[in-house]
Amino acid sequence: MEKVRIGIIGLGNMGSSHTKNIKDNKVPGLELGALCDISEERREWAQKNAPGVAVFANAADMYKSGLIDAVLIAVPHYDHPQLAIDGFAHGLHVLVEKPAGVYTKQVLEMNAAAEKSDKLFCIMYNQRTNPVYQKVRDLVQSGELGEMKRVVWIITDWYRPQYYHDSGSWRSTWEGEGGGTLINQNPHNLDLLQWMLGMPKRLRSFCSFGKYYNIEVEDDVTAYLEYENGASGVYITSTGEAPGTNRLEISGDMGKIVVENNTLTFHRNRISEREHNLTNKLAFARPEAWKCDIPVDHSGGEQHVGIMKNFTKAILNGEKLLAPGEEGVFGLTISNAIHHSTWTDSWVELDSFDHDHFYELLQEKIRNSTVEKKEVVQKVADVAGSH
Repeated sequence: MEKVRIGIIGLGNMGSSHTKNIKDNKVPGLELGALCDISEERREWAQKNAPGVAVFANAADMYKSGLIDAVLIAVPHYDHPQLAIDGFAHGLHVLVEKPAGVYTKQVLEMNAAAEKSDKLFCIMYNQRTNPVYQKVRDLVQSGELGEMKRVVWIITDWYRPQYYHDSGSWRSTWEGEGGGTLINQNPHNLDLLQWMLGMPKRLRSFCSFGKYYNIEVEDDVTAYLEYENGASGVYITSTGEAPGTNRLEISGDMGKIVVENNTLTFHRNRISEREHNLTNKLAFARPEAWKCDIPVDHSGGEQHVGIMKNFTKAILNGEKLLAPGEEGVFGLTISNAIHHSTWTDSWVELDSFDHDHFYELLQEKIRNSTVEKKEVVQKVADVAGSH
């Protein structure tokens, strides 16, 4: 195989952007084989902007067409797993937009289908291409930061006005999106959290629902995390603060890492705090620390194009995937656990998370929704990548 023919399902914000990037030859070895959307308007857009590329009204026909080797799924959250499962059943490689799904139960079914398949499975965790977060992961996992003690991530720069929430009948509802800021704005951050530091052991959360807006889902979240080694963490996010903050601080025996404004600073202890604690003989002495501005590329990396390049090279040349699709369940488990903890007013153990109970509680939220039911014709919008 010299080229990978890819089909894109969902031509909203992200789907149309992916279409343009591929059409503009930004991804060597990847070419448009077909496009698909249930909206006649979006199909007309596809015919105008990608002339000569087959356009389908439903995924099943595109899967059966023989025109594609892989599929990129960029549709509303709830539909990701089933479309991926169907793609594997038709012998296709699968690249799915974030999040992997809305609830872990369906994502585990998707992962099982991927495991049975001999095809590659990737997720659009484009923030993993950011050199700053790659360096943080390296500093943590190489042991240079030492034993982790605490992580604090404040992400309150996701401000959205009421008009945003009112822009689609599916938006900011349990039925349409399956949540608020955790499922829409935060999937990348939750993935990076576990990618850099590993999964928390348990958490306790406090979510506010419709605190700042006329919506039924969460718009303000504070979660307390505990890790296997005893380290603790606080994760704070909101769509209701302006101008907001995005600051990540990770403390360890060898100092602390601070990420803000896409720059990385390492306040590096010359010796481990634990060693200093045992050997120092002065009452108020601290370990000598150096402020090191880590030289990294601040461009943000190749983002979506970078993930598509990696996916294509993995298919053609066996390159290792940067964002294996099976890992999508990790960040989603944290997201679901935050909801579950608030709903049940209790701690949640992540390694024994009750996937079935979460699903039951989510269905209860949908049944008891006070949002007026509307025709969900706007679901063709690309919620998966809309941020």
